[in-house]
Amino acid sequence: MEHHVLAEQPCDVAAGILSDRLVLLSGKQTAADYPVPVRLIEFHDAQRERTLKFLTNNFELDAPVVARLYKSRWQIELFFKWIKQHLRIKTFIGNSPNAVSIQIWTAITAYVLVAIAKKQLHAPASMHAILQILSLNLFEKTPLTLLLANAAGCEELEDPMATQLLLL
Repeated sequence: MEHHVLAEQPCDVAAGILSDRLVLLSGKQTAADYPVPVRLIEFHDAQRERTLKFLTNNFELDAPVVARLYKSRWQIELFFKWIKQHLRIKTFIGNSPNAVSIQIWTAITAYVLVAIAKKQLHAPASMHAILQILSLNLFEKTPLTLLLANAAGCEELEDPMATQLLLL
């Protein structure tokens, strides 16, 4: 990204900060869209052997704190990616932060309870298969041990080729 360096701050090299600069974006679109100075922090992640650059408009926090915040932000992104992949939340019932929080915590609680049941019953089926079986038998009065005993047989049916008819 094109930019002009306006000022440079001292760096904490021990914390992995390579540079801490006040810059003005000078690209065609960026200069028009964001005409105020921003802070460009260059950070070296020693664990993964890579260098990252962060743009921020926060001039009050120390550069190592900004780097840690971005690292935490990535962990939050991974957490929500996990939620989208493992929990069945299609839509949120409410829009308030409290409603969203309650729905996410309820889904996480249900997932953890199923994981505990899987471990205690030594069920060989995957979590995905167990969750599918439970959702299909939600209003049945069948003991959990019987449902999970049949789970291994149901997992074979997940293969689309298992139910495919042969054309002769």
